[in-house]
Amino acid sequence: MYNWSVDLSRLKKNKREYEIFKLEQSINYGLNGKKLSEKSLRKYWNDLQIDVDKREYLELLLWPEKKS
Repeated sequence: MYNWSVDLSRLKKNKREYEIFKLEQSINYGLNGKKLSEKSLRKYWNDLQIDVDKREYLELLLWPEKKS
């Protein structure tokens, strides 16, 4: 993943913020052939700033029993 406007070396010092950043970037701008970690998605779900439609779709995949 390459993001020219973010200092990744500084961001990597805070594991939680870096994980959230990676998830948001992957979801919002493409996975680039990689898979998302379901464990990380569930862990940081409430902290992710992602598109509403993508959030609803991922929520359906992560918690299918919630939607009836």
